[in-house]
Amino acid sequence: MTTKQKLLHYCNTYVEQRITDYKNEIELIKDAIESNQGSAEDEDHGNGKLLNDLEKNSGYLNEARKTQEYLKQVKINLLSPNVALGSLVKTNTLHFFISISLGKIDLEDESYYAISLESPIGQLLKQKTKGDTFEFKNNKYTVVEVI
Repeated sequence: MTTKQKLLHYCNTYVEQRITDYKNEIELIKDAIESNQGSAEDEDHGNGKLLNDLEKNSGYLNEARKTQEYLKQVKINLLSPNVALGSLVKTNTLHFFISISLGKIDLEDESYYAISLESPIGQLLKQKTKGDTFEFKNNKYTVVEVI
């Protein structure tokens, strides 16, 4: 497996786990709501907070599903001299995997940062090529390689 394949696999696994966690949380909340239905005598049966939590987790689940669909657009076999979705960008100090905003991934004694093109640093990297420089948070970077 190439480094890009491993990074994409890591991103997919992370998102799949988030989806599973949100589904499980939603089921727990639904079970709690059902068990509250007959036990309380007050008007909302104490379910207001649970319904709010259910709505929040449903929103999180939808966002995670959108992220999962977005990851399907990441083409790791893309060969372009310009930074684009699916690129692995090596700079003089850091390595970036252009995919989703996930943060630091440690892989085979190297650190990579999974970032989206929409992120502030992703916007700076967009369309850069080998030898280009950019500045982010008072740090200067030089693109050493775009894979």
